[in-house]
Order: sequence, then structure tokens, then C-alpha cells
Amino acid sequence: MENPAGPDSPVRPPPSGSPAPSGDPMLTARFAVPAVPRLLVHRPELLKRMTAGVQGPLTLVNGPAGSGKTVLAAHWAAGGLAPRPPVWLTVEPGDAPGALWAYVLEALRRGGVALPAGVGRPTRAEGVTRSFLVRLAEGLAASAQPAVLVLDQFDTAQPPAAMTEGLDFVLRHAAGGLRIVLTSRTDSLLPLHRYRAAGEITEIRQADLRFTPEDAEALLAEHRLEVSQEGIRLLVERTEGWAAGIRLCALAMQHSADPETFLRQFAADRTIIADYLLKEVLDAQPPPTQDLLLRVCVTDRVHPDLADELTGRDDAARTLAGLARDNAFLERIDASAWYRLHPLFAEVLRAHLRQRRPGLEPRLHGRAARWLARTGRLTEAVLQGAAAGDWPFAAAQLVDSLAIGRLFTGLDADRLGRAFAGMPADQTGAAPALVGAACRLAERDLPGCEAGLRRADTHLGPDSGPAARLGRAFLGVLAGRLADDLTATERAAADFGRLLPELPPHLLAERPEIRALVPTALGAAELGAGHLDRAASALTSAVDACGDPRTEYPLCDALGSLALTELRRGRLRQAAARARASLAVAEQCVLPAERRTGVGHLALAGVALEQDDLAAARRHLDLATAEAGTRPEPVAAVAAAVIRAGIAAAEGDGEAALAALRALRTAGAPVRPHAWAVAELAVAESGAHLVRGDAAAALRVLDAVEAGDGVRPAHLVARARALLAAGRGEHAAQALAGLPEDDGAPVAVRARARLLQAQIAAADGDPEEARRRLGEALGLARPEELRRMFTESGPWVRRILSRDPQLARLHGWLPSRTPVRAPASTAGGRQPPVVEPLSERETEVLRKAAELLSTEEIAAELYLSPNTVKTHLKSIYRKLSVTRRSEAVHRAQDLGML
Repeated sequence: MENPAGPDSPVRPPPSGSPAPSGDPMLTARFAVPAVPRLLVHRPELLKRMTAGVQGPLTLVNGPAGSGKTVLAAHWAAGGLAPRPPVWLTVEPGDAPGALWAYVLEALRRGGVALPAGVGRPTRAEGVTRSFLVRLAEGLAASAQPAVLVLDQFDTAQPPAAMTEGLDFVLRHAAGGLRIVLTSRTDSLLPLHRYRAAGEITEIRQADLRFTPEDAEALLAEHRLEVSQEGIRLLVERTEGWAAGIRLCALAMQHSADPETFLRQFAADRTIIADYLLKEVLDAQPPPTQDLLLRVCVTDRVHPDLADELTGRDDAARTLAGLARDNAFLERIDASAWYRLHPLFAEVLRAHLRQRRPGLEPRLHGRAARWLARTGRLTEAVLQGAAAGDWPFAAAQLVDSLAIGRLFTGLDADRLGRAFAGMPADQTGAAPALVGAACRLAERDLPGCEAGLRRADTHLGPDSGPAARLGRAFLGVLAGRLADDLTATERAAADFGRLLPELPPHLLAERPEIRALVPTALGAAELGAGHLDRAASALTSAVDACGDPRTEYPLCDALGSLALTELRRGRLRQAAARARASLAVAEQCVLPAERRTGVGHLALAGVALEQDDLAAARRHLDLATAEAGTRPEPVAAVAAAVIRAGIAAAEGDGEAALAALRALRTAGAPVRPHAWAVAELAVAESGAHLVRGDAAAALRVLDAVEAGDGVRPAHLVARARALLAAGRGEHAAQALAGLPEDDGAPVAVRARARLLQAQIAAADGDPEEARRRLGEALGLARPEELRRMFTESGPWVRRILSRDPQLARLHGWLPSRTPVRAPASTAGGRQPPVVEPLSERETEVLRKAAELLSTEEIAAELYLSPNTVKTHLKSIYRKLSVTRRSEAVHRAQDLGML
């Protein structure tokens, strides 16, 4: 029963050391606000929420051990942030309801809260009566100012139900005279839903208490530790912002010679973190719960049924829910039935399991693997099987379910690859051999992959299951691409297609990645062989097969290869669109750097070069080179070398252009001698020689190769260009006459051919033909904005346009700057002698000839007769050792005379 005083008199202070209902003296330390740590991280936002919270009846600070609940509340209480000084009471285990209420009354008294004497005080530890709660609520309601009571560690009160029911009653009936702050590891049994519905609760939970990288940096600074941003990120990631974990790591780092190395290498089970978690969390649980925690720690997440499988009991649902409610470093995953342990706690538990139950961990992994496989959780089953060292089981899960493609694409590719990294190569059976080959292939280790495929072939035969045989064909396609072997790729792709009808349609529908990876690899192989139309067809099919999140990598890959295909076909707009789409997919799915090929940037570099945007070309080429790493595919290696040489040539540096092409050979790049690659490199090299003024060398390079059908037009045009630079205009015209008139050649090749024909006509003194051919070239180049060929042709293009305003207006997309002319040379590669200097009048005639004026126009400009102009031209030819007007202009320009 309670001991009431007079109905109207306040409670008189009991003498010092007044006993609790049990007869023991009250502990003064329980009423003291805990000292705030000397090394403190200030968290102003949380403090503001605490202050705002006590404007209402209830504030709950809830989180696991070591999350900083008490430190936050103590910092707030000691900082004078409450409307009146808070009353503090630390709840302890074993506090019976009556005893705890006695402590509450004593805390209020010591905090200066005057209550009527009629409230009384509890005299029995077991509980209090309803009458006492009514009197207390009424007394608080009559207070002039609301009391603010902090109940620290409220979850330790026993039994919690009796105390929380009484506390809820007083809080609801005190008419605003009581504001309570609870810190607790568990969710209180107070009817929180009712407080939430009424907007009368402020909750600060684990997610709020977690340290941010900024908080961690501040704490490390307090410990006088200098750690990089990457180190801080790693610390917060490993601890998941757990305050005690970060503080304990900081203490350990102070005794470490290299804090950065400590953060990269520290193992939770070998630090004071382990002692803290074992004592504060594991040892606080009853033995059956400890056993459950030790068994479920082998999985990344746990379902109650899986936990029952691992323990052999049937109490996991209740136990897991209780642990999550108690914030025992286990939390429910979203609103599902699954739970997860804090990573550091799981790490400590696994070490403890190995110590207490040696040999049990692999058996638990094996049990978990089979339960996960039965319930359709393929990836987790594979990971658990691999952790158990049961390689045949783990590999069979991937092969038999057609999931071997997951080693190459999807969110689980890296995890699966790491899981099989420890699989011995001598495992027997087709499935381990196939998975081993796939792992090597994913690392671009072609010899290792081929060795694995040979082992698999010894176990495979006509009687083998269709899934295994399909997996072999699938890997054959991907390996053929890596080997740049179109024949092997096509043969494996045909096998893959023949085997598809033998597999259940529903299983194929669940594995979209293999239907996307095969045409992607086939299309890339066709591109490498120079079959552009077939490559485009296969790659378009690959893009159409993508759409599932697991196909993002092949989608990015296929779009990049398709962009390169369109670039080689001269379709710059389509190339740019495909390249940007590829890069967008890579960004959206956060594709890791090691899985990016750089082909998208490479295609954009090629587009920018042809459009004469050299800065963009160089920028994209640098990005492509960085992403491709040291092992680009042959087609990409050739394209990169050609583009790099083209940039250097456009900048007038022929030596750098040649060096870029030589680097492709000397670096041991994986380039097979495909005819298209040899011819394309020869065209690029001829252009570099022309920039150097060595037309003879350009011709030698082109004459040394035989261009196939796919590159014959480009080769013909390049040769015509070299012949024209060598002063052999007639031969250049004859070479261009062999160019097909249909649309089979890329538009860039046809446009360059028309431009060369215009230049020949201009040099021959036929301005009308020159204008006509230039108009045709511009018309072909305009849709793709092919500017580069015009800027490298010399100033004669501008001169023609300046005399034809209508044509100039039609093609305002051309750059306004003066084009850079590639220096020309004679056929021998050596400059012929100048017999004697030109006269002043001869120099004037030559200047007009360089402006592509006809003989009659020169005569009119200089007030001479046409015959006199012809005489001057003949003299010019003799003195410069040339035979034609265009040769004379080139020779004079090379000598700096013009």
C-alpha cells in the first residue's frame, strides 16, 4: 500500500538516505546526469529534436548498445537546452515497479517538482495501486510548470509491462504536467501507435543515431587522428555508423603505427570491439538464443524457417522478432520476413563459432545452401555452397539452371566470381569445369578458359543434359569473341541455337542474360572480322533482347559495339546516338570500371574527329583509353590508333601520327591481320606521310596492301589523294574513276572522292567543274557534318565558296576558320631544285593561280593578255622544276613563297 500524506500539503523532503520500498537506501548516482565524454561529437540537429520533443509528452531515443543514446540525452540535459532543468533517473535491472516508482518520486523531488503530500509514496516493491497513479497524475497536472523526466535505460525495468502501463496512465492524465524522455534498446511497451496517431511523440532511432562520415571525421579529429576521406568512408561502411564501434576503432588506431592500414585490415574479432559485442550483446541472451545467433551468422540474411533449419528447433520466428525488437544488432529487412545481423556482430559471431564449435561452420553453410536452393534463392544457394567447399553442388546450381551467364552480368557477377575464386582446378565433373572456364573468361584469361573448356569436354557427350551442353556452347561463343576467332564464334553460336529448343521455355525466360550475351559476342566478332552489315544485325538483335536489369552489361556492350559499327560505316549520327546510349546505361546501372570497355567514348572520339572537333575527340579518346585498360579488343585497338593518328594529323603533326600507329604494333596489341584492319591502318599511315610532305611514302604504304571489298573505296580515295599530292593529278583522276557510283561506299568516302575531283578540276583551271564537284561533296557531307576533310584540303575551298555566295549560304555548317592545308610533296619525296628566283610579276601570277583563277581571270586581274599569262606560267614551271599549275602552287607554298 502507499503511505499518503495530508491531501493538500506538499511532500516533505525525506531525510537523507530515505530507503526504497525494499528497505535499501536510494542510490544518489542514479539521479545524476552522466558525465559527457571529454571527446564528444556535437550533433546539433539531434539536440534540436530533443528540445522540440519535450514540447510534447513523449520523446523516445531508441537504438542498440553503444549507439550513443545516453550520451545524446546527457549532452542535451547538461546543456540547458530543455525548457526547465530535466530530472534524470537511470533505470537498472531488477527495478521492480514499486521500487522504480519510488525512485521516480525521489527524482522529481530532487529536481524541485512540488507534489501534494496526498500523493504518498510506494511501500511495496511489487507494485503500486491505481489510486497512487491517479494521485500522482493529478499532482503533476496541478504543477505550475511541466516536469521533464529522463528515464535512461528504460528497457531494463522488470517487469516492463507493469511499469509501462502505469507510466502511460500518468502521462495521459497529467494534463501536460509531465514530459518524458526514454532511452531504450528495445521498443517500449507503451502504446506508441496511439502517440504517433496523435502527433505526441518524437522518435530518434538507430538510423538517426548512426554516425555520418562527417561525425566520424570529427571524432577522429578529437582523437588527433589524421585519416583520409577514403579511410573514413571505409570506417563508416564497416561499422555502419555504430558510434561505439567507431570510438573503439579510434582508440585502437591511436596505438597503431599506421591508422590507414589498420582501417583496411582490421578484423572485428581481433579487437576490443569483439569483447564489447560478446559481453554487451551475446552474453546478455539466454543460451538457446546464443546458439541461434551463432548458427545464423553464417548467412548474410536469415529467414525464420532457415534459422529453424540451422538450429533444428522451431522457435526462430519468436526469437528473431524479439532480438530485432530489442535492438540486439539484428534488424528486420524492410517489411519482409527476413532479418540481417550487423556486419561487425556477424564477423565476431563467426570467429566465436569457429572457436567454440570447430568444424560446424562448413556444415551450416551446406545446410543453408540446400534450404536456399529448395526455396528458389539461386545466388545465395551458390554462395553458401561455395562457402561450404561443396564445389560440385555450387557449380551445378549455375549450370543446371542456365545461370552461368550471371558470372558475366548482373548485380551478383562480382560476388559469384569471388565465391569461385578458391575452387581448385582439379574438381571432377562438367559443371565445375564449365564454371571454372567461365570465371577465367570473365577475367579475360583466354588460355585458362580454354583449359577449362577442354576439361569440360572430357565429361560432356550426347547423353549429357541439355543445360550443360548449352552452357558449353554459350562459353564457346564468348571465348571465340575474346580470341578474335569468327569461325569458332559462329560455330558455337550455331550449337547454341540448335540446343535452345531442348530447354524448357520458362527456364529460358528466367535467364535473359544468356539470350543477350550470345548475339552481343557474335556481333562483336563479326565487327572484328570487318563484316559490318552482319555485325549490325547481330548487335541490333542483342539490344532488342535486353531489358531485364540482369542484361545491363550486354546492353552497354552491344550499344558500344553498334556505335563503332556505325562509325566504320560512316553513319556518324547513328554512331553518336548509340555511343551516348551505351554510356547512359553504364552510368544508370553504375557499371564498375573494370566492366567498361571504353568503346562508347571511342566512337564519340571518331565522330568528333570527322566533325573537326579536335578537343572533344581527344577528350573522348583519353576516356576510352582509360576504360579499355591494357587489353582492348582488336577492333577497338585499331580504331583507337587510327583516331589518335587522325587527331595528330589534323593538328599538323605527322610524326606523332606515325608514332601512334607504330605504338599499336610495338605494344603487342591483340590485332589479327584482318584485311580491313591492315587497309585501314595503311590509309591512316598514308595520311600521316602526307602531313609530313612525303607523298611518295604515302603511296608506298598504300601500294603495299591489298584492300578487300569492304575497304576498297576508302583505299582508292586515299591513293587518289596521295597521287594528287605527288603532282600526279591525271593518275588521281583515273583512280577516282574506279570508285563505284552506287551507295555501297560510306558517305565519308564518297564525299572525299567528290572533294578530290573538285580539287583536280580547280588545279586544271576548270572552275565550273570544281564548283559542281565541291557542291556534291558538301551535299554528301552536310547530313553528318563531315568538316574535317574540308579543313585539311587547303584554302581553295574557301576561295570557291567566296565566289559562290549561294553555295556558301547553303553550307554555313562549315567552320569559319581558315582550313589547315596538309603539305604536299613530289613523287620522289625530295624537293626539286629551284632553277632561279621568280620575278615580281611571276610571283603575282602564281599568287592568282593559287587562288584558283583561270588564265583569263588572271589576265583580267593583272591587266595582261592571256598569252602573257601563259608565258609567265611556263617560266614559273621551269624555275620551280614542275610541269603543272597545281604542282607549282604546292611547290611555292612548301618553299614559303606564297
